Amino acid sequence: MAAFLTFFGRTLTEARLLSSANYVRTELPTRIAHRLRDMQTLPYVVVTNPHISHVYELYYKAFDRLRRISEIKTVDDNDRYCKVITETLKEHLSVIPRLAMGVLEIQGLMEPEDTDKFMTTLLRSRISRRVIAEQHLALTETYHSPWHFPDANMDPNIDAVGEIFLRCSAKEIVERCAKTITELVGKVNGSTAHIPEVRIYGHLDATFPYIQSHLEYIIGELLRNSIQAVIERRHQGEKPPPIEVLVCETPQHVIIRTSDRGGGVPKEILPYLWSFSKGPRSQTRLKNLRKVPALVATMQELKIPTEDQSVHDTKRNWRSAESGGHASSLSSLTSRPPDLRLGIGLPMSKIYAEYWAGSLELHSLEGWGVDAFLQISKLGNKNEQLITRASQDAV
Repeated sequence: MAAFLTFFGRTLTEARLLSSANYVRTELPTRIAHRLRDMQTLPYVVVTNPHISHVYELYYKAFDRLRRISEIKTVDDNDRYCKVITETLKEHLSVIPRLAMGVLEIQGLMEPEDTDKFMTTLLRSRISRRVIAEQHLALTETYHSPWHFPDANMDPNIDAVGEIFLRCSAKEIVERCAKTITELVGKVNGSTAHIPEVRIYGHLDATFPYIQSHLEYIIGELLRNSIQAVIERRHQGEKPPPIEVLVCETPQHVIIRTSDRGGGVPKEILPYLWSFSKGPRSQTRLKNLRKVPALVATMQELKIPTEDQSVHDTKRNWRSAESGGHASSLSSLTSRPPDLRLGIGLPMSKIYAEYWAGSLELHSLEGWGVDAFLQISKLGNKNEQLITRASQDAV
């Protein structure tokens, strides 16, 4: 998919922009309709849960709004449609915490396996919808940019096409996430806190095309867990052992291993690492989730808000539909204490990794630490088929 979106963005014309718009116009209400049907098949007592009901109403409102949009024939039509997409994305920022609270509150009303399957299906679908919506918003901005010339040869130095960052650097992402988490922990625990160093080894020149905010979210959650575990273990005034990150590149994959010496995952927690609905800390997770008004699963959730905070890196010429008005809605989440555990970081990270044909595994050695293995496919997503009429014209 990344290869297709890249080619499509590099050859962007008015006709292709309109084809992209009509593809999104058709796909979004169709995919939302499937999720509405999923919720309609749940037991009635589950659907009446206020959080699940809230999500259902949001989805129905979006479906009803999007299905009424007629064929997009002009650039002005597309610009108006993009405003509708942006408004819908903002309205849906509360979906993930509401779903997470809902599945915790309906324990006993559904089998845990069925609850996790339901949650995974909704989140995978949500990723797919946001990917195609955000990519179209980014392509629209590219089309309106002063440097866009459809008939010109693509500048080989351009780093991004839409939301696809063509040369994602594993080293730079790990360094950026480590800096963010370290600053957050230092702000919460004080300047005297013993924060472990993050060391990076291996193939430090490895690059690959990826949606960078997705990767930043996964790496950010892994480093957040590792750093917090090492700090909580307390090393009696000694310098804490470092977090070691090893980058390995193969022709088809990039593997990022994160290793810490934080004592490992407690035995009572380990069986429930990838579950949204099970585990002994469910009530604590529910309490913490109530402090989170909106969750979009991007690097913004890990940043410390500052007066001049920018979501964009100066090296990236790409746009996130989560920026601007979205940032303020995340303020209480971005500044949350490192030990405010929501219980959804790992299962969500796994869904993101697998969605892009990768994987996320975790191995815990009790009394020592944890090794997390993130495998990133260079081939893009094999499952998500984003072949539009425009792409057929282009090939």
